[in-house]
Amino acid sequence: MKLKPEDKIDIEEILKDLESYRPRRRGWIWRSPAEDHHKLGPFTYRETSEDLKQSVPLPGGHFFKDIDPQPRASITTEIASGRFEDDIRRMRMAAWHGADHLMVIRTAGQSHIDGLIEGTPQGIGGVPISRKQIRAQRKALDMIEDEVGRPINYHSYVSGVAGPEIAVLFAEEGINGAHQDPQYNILYRNVNMVRSFVDAAVAKKVMAWAGIAQIDGAHNANATAREAWKVMPELMVQHALNSIFSVKCGMPKESICLSTVPPTAPPAPCMRMDLPYAVALRELFREYRMRAQQNTKYMSSSTREATVTHTLNLLISQLTSVDIQSTITPDEGRNVPWHIYNMEGTDTAKQAFNGMDGMNSMVTLCRDDGELATRVRELKERAVLFMEEIIEAGGYFKAVEDGFFVDSGEYPERHGDGIARQIHGGAGEGTVVERDEDYMAPVTAHFGFNNLAAWGLEAEKNPSSLIGGCTFELPDKIIYIDELDEEDNVDRRMEATYTLRGGSLIRPEMEWQGDGVVQVTTFLPTDARTARFAALEMAKKMGLEEAEVIHVEVMHPSEGTRVEFKGKFPWTIDLDELVIPPEPEVMTEDQIREDVKDRPMKIVAGTVGKDEHSVGLREIIDIKHGGIEGYGIECHYLGTSVSLEKLVDAAIELDVDAVLASTIISHDDVHYRSMRHLNELCIEKGVRDKLILVFGGTQVTPDLAVEQGVDAGFGRGTNGLQVATFLVKKRRELSVKK
Repeated sequence: MKLKPEDKIDIEEILKDLESYRPRRRGWIWRSPAEDHHKLGPFTYRETSEDLKQSVPLPGGHFFKDIDPQPRASITTEIASGRFEDDIRRMRMAAWHGADHLMVIRTAGQSHIDGLIEGTPQGIGGVPISRKQIRAQRKALDMIEDEVGRPINYHSYVSGVAGPEIAVLFAEEGINGAHQDPQYNILYRNVNMVRSFVDAAVAKKVMAWAGIAQIDGAHNANATAREAWKVMPELMVQHALNSIFSVKCGMPKESICLSTVPPTAPPAPCMRMDLPYAVALRELFREYRMRAQQNTKYMSSSTREATVTHTLNLLISQLTSVDIQSTITPDEGRNVPWHIYNMEGTDTAKQAFNGMDGMNSMVTLCRDDGELATRVRELKERAVLFMEEIIEAGGYFKAVEDGFFVDSGEYPERHGDGIARQIHGGAGEGTVVERDEDYMAPVTAHFGFNNLAAWGLEAEKNPSSLIGGCTFELPDKIIYIDELDEEDNVDRRMEATYTLRGGSLIRPEMEWQGDGVVQVTTFLPTDARTARFAALEMAKKMGLEEAEVIHVEVMHPSEGTRVEFKGKFPWTIDLDELVIPPEPEVMTEDQIREDVKDRPMKIVAGTVGKDEHSVGLREIIDIKHGGIEGYGIECHYLGTSVSLEKLVDAAIELDVDAVLASTIISHDDVHYRSMRHLNELCIEKGVRDKLILVFGGTQVTPDLAVEQGVDAGFGRGTNGLQVATFLVKKRRELSVKK
């Protein structure tokens, strides 16, 4: 099935014949760099990857011929809605914005499930990873890859007590990237130490065979440490342990990615604290890849605050040439996993990297005698000393028992608040048993001693040849299990949204098909607590159901509070009954020039009232901006802060065809009052039927402008061709009436 931009992705079609679907590729694919001096529109780029075949450019790209430069780093977006069928639509949107690493967040409880999940139950705060969910999304991503023209890497988690089984599942089903770190199991899920490392050895061997890129879990220390900026040496030790363990298990270094997270965020002086850590990691682990992620520990429910922190993190990523850039969004801070924030996070990364393109060639990052170099060296020394202490203490397991990790002190300082686990404790304790002397498993990517010598060289080289191939070579041997729960399954969920798919009915949505959720942002002139409950009352009066306040921000303790709330819009909109006026026809440049040549046109223009803004109006008028002068229209510009009376008097004196008034200021609807007054002045002076009145500005709504008595209103994004078309057509219309 080939996707077309004008058509929605057909989820029902994707769900068909999943038992026969086979992934068309394995392994992680990095972006292909464009040439060093990549020409796009009016600019030349130095650190971009190949362009997408189809994409959604940044909003600002409108000013530069809709160029869409793609950074060299892979861009991650994390998806956690709990309904995999809706996530497919989000994946498509994210890919069009430039994401090529789609990470599906699984439910936290899956760490303690000791087998594979079958069926597709709805998740909370994530998706229960099942074979059906993986196949459906990987199948969809195959089509999305073709649509955007770039490979899409698909990612989830290999952790918990079912880690090896999940690794096999991922290898079978074409997963391209995965989190795998035995320390994550131990420190954050309390899985038994021995079980975790044994499982990890098996899982890493399988991942290496499948070419799955591995991301570690050391960044989680930042999410749990009370003072994360002090535990950087410990983080480096965790990175080192997982990296070398992965190498010993057979994983190539180029497939090992350190999940790095800056330990602080503003208002902390984060650049001075986070940049040395990033540089130290690059220097100490130069053989490995780096995956950067925003720190969620300090993420509040403010999207603005999260975006600032994200952008500062991206500066560090640029300076240290990150390989994968994650785009954690305020979903983490307020648990509203909405479509728009996946796109906004991706766009933030793309826009920041675009803006910083080539920066590294112009700056020197580290002087040998500077503060940065000194701090980098100190961090590396502390990390090495930490590792030496672990060895002296008796190894990693003993160090964990003694609470070495994730505390609030900078090594060697400790406060006894580290996470301590017992060697003989935790989930899965006592479940690792020694293999029998004659143990043999005829499977591919097997870890450890396997008794194959007796079966010959071919068996040693390829154990699964003894059974004619295992599921890695012969996927037809995989037993595909569909839904197990008659009520909680994707078919039931799709039935509930049937009328909203493919028909004329639509409802707003932020997470799931037709969930009806809308977000409202407002300001209330009262204190924070009062504002919270007043917002809920507003939601009720607006007809919103299940309203929740998702952000409260004090502007002043008594003067007012910014509030964001969400609620469900309980109605549907029938597109067949919606009255949509046709798009205005825009004339060609030659048609306009010919009309003006045959019948010269003259206009007077100015920015009215107390408004000093001039740029927007000059872009509509000036020939150098593609303005109406270029079509032969004679323009008389009166400047800024022009009174309406002066504008009308000039129009009479110059005997013009039209008046163009610009207004940016819109406080107290002054722009609409100016429109009414301009119309009234022209009537008073007896020239209304002789003049075309046009108002423009970023806050002008065309329909509302006409209601005030002027002939047309032009809002944000208007260009000279549109205005010239209106003037020519309106003059023709008036001539016919006369």
